[in-house]
Amino acid sequence: MSDRRTRRHDLDLPVREKRGHCPHREVRLLGFAVLPLLLGLVFFAASLTPSLIPRHWLFQGVLAGLVTGVGYMLGQLFLSAWRAIELPLLRGKAARVAHSLVAIPVLALWVWDVSQASKWQDTIRLRVGMDPSEDYRTLGMLGLAVAVFLFCFLIGWMVQELFDILRSRLYRVMPARTANVLGLMLAVSVVFVVTRDGIVAWAFDAADESYEAAQDLFATAPPAPDDPDTAGGPGSFVDWAAMGQPGRNFVTQGPTAADISALSGAPALDPIRVYVGRAQDDDPEVRAQIALEELKRLGAFDRKVLIVASPTGTGWLDPGGHDPIEYLHNGDIATVAVQYSYLQSPLALIFETASGLDQATDTMRVIYQHWRSLPVDDRPQFYVHGISLGAWSSMYSFDLFQLIDDPIQGALWTGPPFPSNLWRRMVAARDQGSPYVLPQVGDGSLVRFMSQFDGPNLDNDDWGRLRIVFMQQGSDPIVFYEPSSVWRAPQWMREPPAPDVSPAMRFVPVVTQFQLALDLALSKALPQGYGHNYIARDYIDGWIAVTAPEGWTAEQTKRLKTWCSLDWGLGCRK
Repeated sequence: MSDRRTRRHDLDLPVREKRGHCPHREVRLLGFAVLPLLLGLVFFAASLTPSLIPRHWLFQGVLAGLVTGVGYMLGQLFLSAWRAIELPLLRGKAARVAHSLVAIPVLALWVWDVSQASKWQDTIRLRVGMDPSEDYRTLGMLGLAVAVFLFCFLIGWMVQELFDILRSRLYRVMPARTANVLGLMLAVSVVFVVTRDGIVAWAFDAADESYEAAQDLFATAPPAPDDPDTAGGPGSFVDWAAMGQPGRNFVTQGPTAADISALSGAPALDPIRVYVGRAQDDDPEVRAQIALEELKRLGAFDRKVLIVASPTGTGWLDPGGHDPIEYLHNGDIATVAVQYSYLQSPLALIFETASGLDQATDTMRVIYQHWRSLPVDDRPQFYVHGISLGAWSSMYSFDLFQLIDDPIQGALWTGPPFPSNLWRRMVAARDQGSPYVLPQVGDGSLVRFMSQFDGPNLDNDDWGRLRIVFMQQGSDPIVFYEPSSVWRAPQWMREPPAPDVSPAMRFVPVVTQFQLALDLALSKALPQGYGHNYIARDYIDGWIAVTAPEGWTAEQTKRLKTWCSLDWGLGCRK
């Protein structure tokens, strides 16, 4: 009878008492546990150090508040584990003295880092041609960080309350240990479902609708071109209204034969550009077949060069990557691309990964099979290209087993995203001592790497049958983000920094992961030629290395780089 009463009394105890959260066991400041708060302040201080992209004080405030919340949570988890295995705890005066001894160096570090924050951000800005920041608001950053931390704390408190409510109910029907585990699983499940099917789904749908609206499809599309030699014009297999704004820009805004002749001084052809929009058809294979039929209609397989390009998530194709190659080959070239998404690349990478990979694979397979059916001496040189998410999907479609007996001529992949398997394998195969950000692989007969500071070694013309060039910039977080930076420094951080990377960058577990994640979102917040912004001038050496234009000279290269540096946007056209 007494055991039953004891058990009933135990069930009626407040959950927090049953967990052992007694006031004398934990030193608190303004309601926060001191040791976890100190760990949060260490994370705060570390977040002020530079990473790849300079941060405005608003972004820094959000980052600092977020990592402070993460540090506080990790500290609480550590203390909970310490208590769970019944290790001794300091109490009373001894606890206060120990906390003070820890707090003094932490606060000193925090004050020092806050005072250096603006200077550290300038170490990045100066390396990428930006002026030092004059509007860094330290007090504003601190206030925003506190607000974000409190918001994170509130979310954590709500999850804890949900956990407490669930397991307090379960205590009535099962042993406490089982109730704790099941309550935790239920709380995590509720948070996951609410996040995935509620917040994330709403954000995805809103982004998808906004980006689709920005494409100017169907009723809002401008009039179709009158030229039958333009994709989307009279007799075209491509629906102009379904092409979308990125596709229409690509098809109509490239250099003309007159533009090319103005530079070369020789007769030129109008380059052929084909683009099939995502709205053309729901089936990626059907879109690929339409692209092939349009290429055949326009006589693309009679040109000297054929490029299958993969666009970014929104369908955008970098004019800086396509204009120079058309000058290099005097317009005797055809380029084709098929859209697979309306979303920005980071969102498409998360939510529509399969769409991009499937479309690139179908496009490559359909066009390659037709190309290889043509007489070897009477077909164009075949290359593939992509930037950002387009580079990843293009690499995915690059089936070496399919190509081994009849390979294409080469590939230029720009800003390859960090998950790209082929890129990671090539980097892993680099020569010993070769830098991670600009590797050297064997004798360079198959693959070469280049940046805005170092070209693909044009003096070495000892290529094999297939030429591959990766163009990447040391300050590009799309390329050099590393998921394992939660617990270990990326390889490139263990080497001398690239010319556009701050030498003050330091690795801090957990914090570096959040810094690089924010860099991903801000990857284009640098001047042209840095970060994830690639420009026409830097593409030229890559295209020369890959396509080896016949009779092209160093003087012509110099003239084309000057031409592409004029104020005509990102490409090389008036």
